[in-house]
Amino acid sequence: MNFAHTFTACSLLALGLAACQGPDAEQARRDAAAAAEHAAAATQQAAERTAAEAKAATADASAAAREAADKASQATAHAAEVTADKARELAERAQNDTDNKH
Repeated sequence: MNFAHTFTACSLLALGLAACQGPDAEQARRDAAAAAEHAAAATQQAAERTAAEAKAATADASAAAREAADKASQATAHAAEVTADKARELAERAQNDTDNKH
């Protein structure tokens, strides 16, 4: 049962017990109130845990995006270097061809 259902069940139990009469009614009311408080605290803790996990996941995604951007930048720089090397090689060949024809 999830926390919302637990909280709802405890609230309904508290309302039902509040209508009780007799010597045990006061203790039952206190027990129901304590159960409702416990359910509320558990719900709050679950929400805080979920928020912390979401924050951690966001940080992980951000770090992964930075790493991917760095790798893309490195790959682009490498491709530019290879292209420049090839262009120099072709220019040298063209120069040699021109020199050999004269």
